[in-house]
Amino acid sequence: MNADEIKNLQDKCREIRYLTIEAIGAVGVGHLGGSMSIVEALVVLYHRHMNVDPANPKMEGRDRLVLSKGHAGPALYSVLADKGFFDKELLLTLNQPGTMLPSHADMNRTPGVDMTTGSLGQGFSCSVGVALGSKLRKDGATVYTIIGDGESQEGLIWEAAMFAAHKKLENLVAFTDLNKMQIDGAVKDVNDVEPLPEKWRAFGWNVYEVDGHDIEAVDSAISLAGHRNGKPTMIILDTVKGKDVTFLEEQWEYNHNIPISAEQTAGALAELKGE
Repeated sequence: MNADEIKNLQDKCREIRYLTIEAIGAVGVGHLGGSMSIVEALVVLYHRHMNVDPANPKMEGRDRLVLSKGHAGPALYSVLADKGFFDKELLLTLNQPGTMLPSHADMNRTPGVDMTTGSLGQGFSCSVGVALGSKLRKDGATVYTIIGDGESQEGLIWEAAMFAAHKKLENLVAFTDLNKMQIDGAVKDVNDVEPLPEKWRAFGWNVYEVDGHDIEAVDSAISLAGHRNGKPTMIILDTVKGKDVTFLEEQWEYNHNIPISAEQTAGALAELKGE
């Protein structure tokens, strides 16, 4: 990527964070921290790598994203709206009665959502199944999935990881959002998952570690994952929970699912606009 392309994607990330804060602010409570931490990964995927068509969300052979850490749905919705899967005005109905944008992603309600996510760990297992189906169909699709570091405490993650390597699912690219916090505290204090890189390599995966907020680094890792060698790929994203919103970063230990006042919303939006 050249400097202009990087700058455009950085600006896009700021816009996606703006839309996400605006949507959560409209309902007054939501999963702020973990939505902010995966924005760069989502933007790079949808603007640089994924073969999708907003006019034909069910297109055969399309690339797919399974957001296993489904509580970050608001960030995914913002990217999908920005890409044209649905009107941006619908973002303001987030988690409201009758909305097509529930708190956690639902493939039956939202255009562009490829898999419903439930209890943590289930989405990752679904992504392995989707990748296996794609491989059997030989449709050329890549399946992407995003899990959390707290979610990595689930045994379901490691069962699926073992199966994916056994089936040589080189069309599966996963991300771990390593923002170091979960709902009950620091991951290292609740149930430490480190050393993650060594664990994924031991399970037979390619592993790349990058700054999850560095557009160029994320893009390069995804490109490397495309050099298929018979293994699935895990990209570990070193991220900040609540990235680019000062009041969220300052209370990073306690920004998982929190209320946000009208004043905080206005302040965060102004900050993201550079005011």
